[in-house]
Amino acid sequence: MMFHSQTASVVGVTLLTFGLAAGAIAPYYTPAPAVAAAPSASPTNTSFPDTQNYWAQPFIQVLEERDIVTGYPDNTFRPEQPVDRDEFAAIIRQAFSQTPERQIASGSVYKDIPTGYWAAPAIEEAYEMGFMKGYPGGEFRPNQPVTRTEVLVALAQNLDLPATTTTEGKPAATAAAAPAAAPQQPATRRQQARRPMMFPMAMTVLMQPLMTAPARATAASSQAPASAPAATENASANAPTAQRPVSLAVSDYYQDADQIPQYAVDDVAEATAAGIVVNHPDRRTLNPTQPATRGEVSAFIHQALVHQGRLDPLAENQAARNYIVNP
Repeated sequence: MMFHSQTASVVGVTLLTFGLAAGAIAPYYTPAPAVAAAPSASPTNTSFPDTQNYWAQPFIQVLEERDIVTGYPDNTFRPEQPVDRDEFAAIIRQAFSQTPERQIASGSVYKDIPTGYWAAPAIEEAYEMGFMKGYPGGEFRPNQPVTRTEVLVALAQNLDLPATTTTEGKPAATAAAAPAAAPQQPATRRQQARRPMMFPMAMTVLMQPLMTAPARATAASSQAPASAPAATENASANAPTAQRPVSLAVSDYYQDADQIPQYAVDDVAEATAAGIVVNHPDRRTLNPTQPATRGEVSAFIHQALVHQGRLDPLAENQAARNYIVNP
């Protein structure tokens, strides 16, 4: 009996020791979720009841599968809800990873971002990557909605989109692949998969950059405003490859091009050429000054990742493809 008792004690101690050791190392074997894996060819379902039959559902689902966007605690996505600046910062942080082009000075903070604010890390990184800026007076205005133009400007200026060249009024098409890096540039960007930042959905969803970016000084922009009508065909009749100002090219695509802020005309043209712009229900109506909704930002971000070659385009049978503005 004593032998059996001693044996049982030894076995028990051995199992206890093994269990403690396994528990200690378990965290190191937790697999990281894949953020930039290839999406399924034709997403048809979503966990959000309020996006069923919604026009942007395919864009939303692909991003949800990669933890780039998420839902609210009540299992809704709220696709028509405007996106605030802090939310846009969070989605930018989730979707993109680029070499910082500037640093926030040690100890400096936006005076309207309190200590411990949920989006503070995302705001800092979005600023350092060049997607967002603060307002004069040291404010970030985290709860201010972002406009559709501001989202497109942020993407066009920070994803290495090539400058748009217009031929016969049409922006030059660009391949839907990762743009070529420019190592000689001090602010070279790199597109990489990012480990998701796990925030509650009410926080993490879509975030807006403050687009106070200065206008890109181009002779074309100064010569022809965005409201200029489509160019005279007679003037170019003898020169079929003659180039026209980008602003005129934009007016070819959008019937409300005259509402695009002048500083953003070239950026909108570049985003259009890259296939990033998605307009619902009418592809020719940009609504540039309207607040961007969660569904719209999902579509823009999805298309930006497609342009980088990090996501596959929507399947041919997806009705949402009809709203992508294709040059």
